[in-house]
Amino acid sequence: MLPVVMYHHINSDDLPLSNSDAMMEAHLRLISERYTTIFPGEPIVSRSLCLTFDDAYYDFYYYVFPLLKKFNLKALLAVPTAFILDETDVEPLQRLSLKHHEIYKNHKAFAPFCTYAELREMVQSGHVEIASHSMNHVNLTEDGVDLDREVFGSKVILEEKLGYRVDSFVLPYGKYNDAVVALAREHYAYVFRIGNAFNPSWDGIGGLIYRIKGDGLKTPNELFRPLKQLGFWCKTVIKGIKS
Repeated sequence: MLPVVMYHHINSDDLPLSNSDAMMEAHLRLISERYTTIFPGEPIVSRSLCLTFDDAYYDFYYYVFPLLKKFNLKALLAVPTAFILDETDVEPLQRLSLKHHEIYKNHKAFAPFCTYAELREMVQSGHVEIASHSMNHVNLTEDGVDLDREVFGSKVILEEKLGYRVDSFVLPYGKYNDAVVALAREHYAYVFRIGNAFNPSWDGIGGLIYRIKGDGLKTPNELFRPLKQLGFWCKTVIKGIKS
């Protein structure tokens, strides 16, 4: 079975979607001692784990990327392409200063997301792989959404900017319907959702790869405690039967 863990912010005011830098360091240290982190499609071995970070906030580059290098870990970073600048001269502390609700409307002035220059640096390091997280980070099931632009157009932009194939798509807000899934699976080998279950393989369950929520950790080993693991196993079985 393959656990895939989902994270968002580091040191954000939006506590349900964040961990402190100290908690993340302790958590990733523990993972480096117990697990082998892998990218989508890589062989699943005993105690494999896939780490995913949503939204490509600058705090990933500032806090998490150095930890991935320190502990020799891999992570998938989901990028909403409409908010990514080519580069910036905004100072790091300014880029980290916005409240969560301010980030999207101030992305040009404060560069609170990773830039393409930073994304290329991380990809070239071998510690980070990029997924599309749509163009505008919208609920893809809402009326009026240009699905082709959000799902496929974002892939085209990422591949042009980064110079390599993008094979993973992370559903924004975990929202989807049959049309969204069909289009995503047409253009990507791996499609990720939210779900707090394990995955029998890279095919996921019913064609979607389930992710365990890793935000708001109270202890570094919270996700790996026996009762938590049992809950994930039970949901895996239930979802597998329903699929």
